[in-house]
Amino acid sequence: MWFDRRERFSGLEGSHLSGNRVERRLAAILAADIAGYSRLMGGDEEGTLARLKAFRKALVDPKVAEHRGRIVKTTGDGMLVEFASAVDAARCAVEVQHDMANQNANTPQDRRIEFRIGIHVGDIIIDEGDIFGDGVNIAARLEGIAKPGGICISDDAYRQVRGKIDIVYDDIGPQALKNIAEPMRAWSVQSGNKLASTPAANTSPTPDQPLPLPDEFFYRMIHCLAAMESAKLCGTGIVDRF
Repeated sequence: MWFDRRERFSGLEGSHLSGNRVERRLAAILAADIAGYSRLMGGDEEGTLARLKAFRKALVDPKVAEHRGRIVKTTGDGMLVEFASAVDAARCAVEVQHDMANQNANTPQDRRIEFRIGIHVGDIIIDEGDIFGDGVNIAARLEGIAKPGGICISDDAYRQVRGKIDIVYDDIGPQALKNIAEPMRAWSVQSGNKLASTPAANTSPTPDQPLPLPDEFFYRMIHCLAAMESAKLCGTGIVDRF
């Protein structure tokens, strides 16, 4: 996996970068890979690759651009994306997973391309367009514990997005992540989430809600009083009809 290769670079951060001023910034990092990629490729290499490229071109890449993300690198089954905002990263992830679920609706389970996504907010090192550091590694490890079609975010990312995105999270507690010194509290985004605007109120009548009618008694009384006033017909029996 691409994040395993990244671990081999992490030990070089203090050497080849030590002679120069290191560029750092705080960022939201999204790591994604395909669940069961080796199995999919083993069953149909050309078909899997063609479908993956089509999904990326039509769905994933446009969503990343829409939410102002920067694709740092891709591998056969993985993608590393940098965002300036945790909210943008989470929105992108939810929309990608929702659209992928729709694309997979009529696809047999064993042929589905399903992403696992991890998101973390942390300090990163930038070098020649690539990014390094614990922030990257944590995002990758969170992706590794996400379910197929799911999203797992760190507590740091959760604090940035809670109350700002209308989705539901499950607290999965502290997670022991490989090569991360301390357990990290993590949150799982519930499957089936979709970002949606608040629907407009439906004011159309339904079969159980008939149009309101004037009070018939009140209506007739008004006309009766008008007739009595104008024609002085109090004794003509108009009132008797009530």
